[in-house]
Amino acid sequence: SDHMENIYGYLMKYTNLVTGWQYRFFVLNNDAGLLEYFVNEQSRHLKPRGTLQLAGAVISPSDEDSHTFTVNAASGEQYKLRATDAKERQHWVSRLQICTQHHTEAIGKNNPPLKSRSFSLASQGSGSSPGVQRRPSQNAVSFFNVGHHRLSTGKRVPILQPDHLVDVREMMSQAEGQQRDLIRSIECLPVSGHLTSLDQDLLMLKATSMATMNCLNDCFHILQLQHASQQKGSLPAGTTINWLEPKIPLSNHFKNGAAQNFPAEINKPASVREEQCIAEPCQLTREPEEINPDEELEDIGDDKEDNVGAVEEQRSVILHLLSQLKLGMDLTRVVLPTFILEKRSLLEMYADFMSHPDLFIAITNGTTPEERMIRFVEYYLTSFHEGRKGAIAKKPYNPIIGETFHCSWRMPKSEVAADAGSNLPAHSPSEQVTLSKDLEGQTESDYYTVKFVAEQVSHHPPVSGFYAECVERKMCVNAHVWTKSKFLGMSIGVTMVGEGLLSLLEHEEEYTFSLPCAYARSILTVPWVELGGKVNINCAKTGYSASINFHTKPLYGGKLHRVTGEVKQNTTNTVVCRVQGEWNSMLEFTYSNGETKHVDLTKLLVTRKRVRPIEKQGPFESRRLWQHVTESLRDGDIDKATEHKRALEERQRNEERLRAETETPWCTKYFLKE
Repeated sequence: SDHMENIYGYLMKYTNLVTGWQYRFFVLNNDAGLLEYFVNEQSRHLKPRGTLQLAGAVISPSDEDSHTFTVNAASGEQYKLRATDAKERQHWVSRLQICTQHHTEAIGKNNPPLKSRSFSLASQGSGSSPGVQRRPSQNAVSFFNVGHHRLSTGKRVPILQPDHLVDVREMMSQAEGQQRDLIRSIECLPVSGHLTSLDQDLLMLKATSMATMNCLNDCFHILQLQHASQQKGSLPAGTTINWLEPKIPLSNHFKNGAAQNFPAEINKPASVREEQCIAEPCQLTREPEEINPDEELEDIGDDKEDNVGAVEEQRSVILHLLSQLKLGMDLTRVVLPTFILEKRSLLEMYADFMSHPDLFIAITNGTTPEERMIRFVEYYLTSFHEGRKGAIAKKPYNPIIGETFHCSWRMPKSEVAADAGSNLPAHSPSEQVTLSKDLEGQTESDYYTVKFVAEQVSHHPPVSGFYAECVERKMCVNAHVWTKSKFLGMSIGVTMVGEGLLSLLEHEEEYTFSLPCAYARSILTVPWVELGGKVNINCAKTGYSASINFHTKPLYGGKLHRVTGEVKQNTTNTVVCRVQGEWNSMLEFTYSNGETKHVDLTKLLVTRKRVRPIEKQGPFESRRLWQHVTESLRDGDIDKATEHKRALEERQRNEERLRAETETPWCTKYFLKE
């Protein structure tokens, strides 16, 4: 009883990034189980500025210093508080924990078992007392449906076998959907009246249903481990089966067109699986698929990311996110809000860098090593403009491990520069639209085909591989990129770690190249993209190299998107070409003979890629995998997009944990690690 006294005093409360920490007068009401705060002590007789229910709350001292602690309510609301010193923090934390424990235990003691009770919304506002509203004698039709999920009567449940785990997961997904509907129904209730969303019985129902789903999820995980161990004979040394921490909320694993995500070889003998490890050692990995080009259709999607509204409307979310970040923090594992996503996967973004296939194919047409290096530099510098979708900086989807993207381009042979004097083709927008229609009457011998495939080969670290080839011209490009992102205050920086290799088989030449860093600037207003850093292109056989600098804008003055570079012959140290301009508008090339060429990137021919319709794509091809997220973003339904995105990410985490515990290696589909 000594510890259950009401306490009060001033604490600092964190509000947001703009207003920061502010002194507020807090009162712990032990009798009601409430933590209330006021602007100051003088306003204590007025209505509280904020109130937290402590039943079911978690009180956590912070490890960032000795003064800070957080109060996390069962409703999801959080107070981040700071005392004047460590002693005062301990005083508040201990009193809050005692009050929380007392009221949490009281809920369980004072309420009968949930199975004998029902809750009705039918008589809400009818004038009857809350006690009468919650009697079992009410009309069952109006009750929340929290009963057992009934299987169809004509379906007999067989003894559980490994291949029947899919049926179990389906039932669990349905149950999880019902539990989610229950939570929404409770949270939609008014905060005042006879039956409110803060009713202690309903809070207990929410907590119990969530705990039940978490428990089922853990049991299902143990079943997976047991079946995996039966196939291998025994669990690996050191493997333990225990409850998962933290609890992972179940998601609908069959949304987004995803197929069964258990090991495809789980029914095969262990010896067969080990022999096939290179080709098919784990889920989602099958033999490389040969894409039929006749199934691919010209892409008509044009999701330009120029909508400022979403960013403006969600500024408070951005502020909250920024308040959790520290300078230099690695953002690889930070879940960013869905509204900042652009409607394509990172793998497709890499494909969009190939939107000028005529310039790509023209590289090998150069008659001398010098000309081929210059043509590669011209192609390289023109690729970034089309890779961006609009002026607003948005983030493509983080690819799921095993995700792939396929596409191709068809280029009329007449459109590809052949001789040394050819300039880069410049087409008007109308010509860009009609070019693909001209292909319809042509035969295969009238055009070149560039095929592209990308694959997410690693989750942590996030590494993507992509490859493109033109068989007719005996040329291909192969690259891997590890995207490392960091928080830089008012901007986000992304380092593209990796290397690309262009192979011109006809000339037996290989060109290595790197990629610049990317920055999302002004993330609190209208974010925009800037490239920065130095990249190098080298051909060891010919001795030619190129050095390109992407200049970031200085604090005062200077131009945006500026790029400079030079091509030189290493043995003689002779500069054969210089380039300057902006990578997203106009480039100027000056050659050693004094000639100058200007390239207007806004008028360059853009060839639309050809992609198979979603219904013909595999379950882990980018557009089919992310289709529900993309559709929700197009409809402006951010909550639904977030739900679909979370389901994909949770499945990836669960599968990664299962592979780690069963020591099952991940093997790629199209790329081999050297």
